[in-house]
Amino acid sequence: MRRLFPVTDQTVQTNQTDGTVTPRTGAAADREWSLDELADAYAYPEAGTGESRVWLRGNMVSTLDGAAQHDGRSQPISTAADMRIFGTLRALADVVVVGAETVRLEGYRPARARAEFAGRRAAAGQGPAPAVAVVTASLDLDFSLPLFTSPLVPTLLLTGAAADPGRVAAAEKAGARVVVAGDGMGVDPPRAVQALAALGYTRLLTEGGPRLLGQFIAGGVLDELCLTVSPMLTAGDAQRIAGGPSVAVPQRFALASLLEEEGFLFARYRRP
Repeated sequence: MRRLFPVTDQTVQTNQTDGTVTPRTGAAADREWSLDELADAYAYPEAGTGESRVWLRGNMVSTLDGAAQHDGRSQPISTAADMRIFGTLRALADVVVVGAETVRLEGYRPARARAEFAGRRAAAGQGPAPAVAVVTASLDLDFSLPLFTSPLVPTLLLTGAAADPGRVAAAEKAGARVVVAGDGMGVDPPRAVQALAALGYTRLLTEGGPRLLGQFIAGGVLDELCLTVSPMLTAGDAQRIAGGPSVAVPQRFALASLLEEEGFLFARYRRP
């Protein structure tokens, strides 16, 4: 039997006011967590608490020696529990924000509706599945892919005001919604967050890649990082979970919760 439990050997309870997670005694810890328990543990802050106006959460996996990928993909360093949490985080989000290169490398597909989360999403005023928002300067994407031809929610393309008009027209013809979030060719992270919020998307999830996560960090808009530490060593020259521009002063986040299964650690850090 798979086991998923906090390092304290206790399950946890989530404070719905501030989102903090604390141990809950008297509960079984030697079983796989239900999806409802995971959804409670990873719940977004309640609307109206002040800090939850828009909440950008990142979800990444890293090996012990800092590799975010192996052979260009994250799947080889992941595990079943990691994918279970991955699915839960998606099911809680309004929109999944991802870089164009990650879409190409990982073969991204549209988010699907999951019956297990239907009631929870309806109660939160969400549609059946999150939208996918692709950050792309060039709009150099294959618009015949399912991400564009068969999403439950139209795929969004976050791009700059100087994007090629021909590519914009091709994207819109394919059914994508183009959202301008930058003055030039690129996308400005704070403007991207603001543009998504203006569309009603306030529970944001980014799954990378490393360059995009680095841009969100440098832009000062990342509120939370869900990090899976994989008990693997790969060496080589794989990317870290975040790349691109550096910050002038390292940003310190606070540990909100920590789960463990078979050597994999599932940490959740939040902006203080």
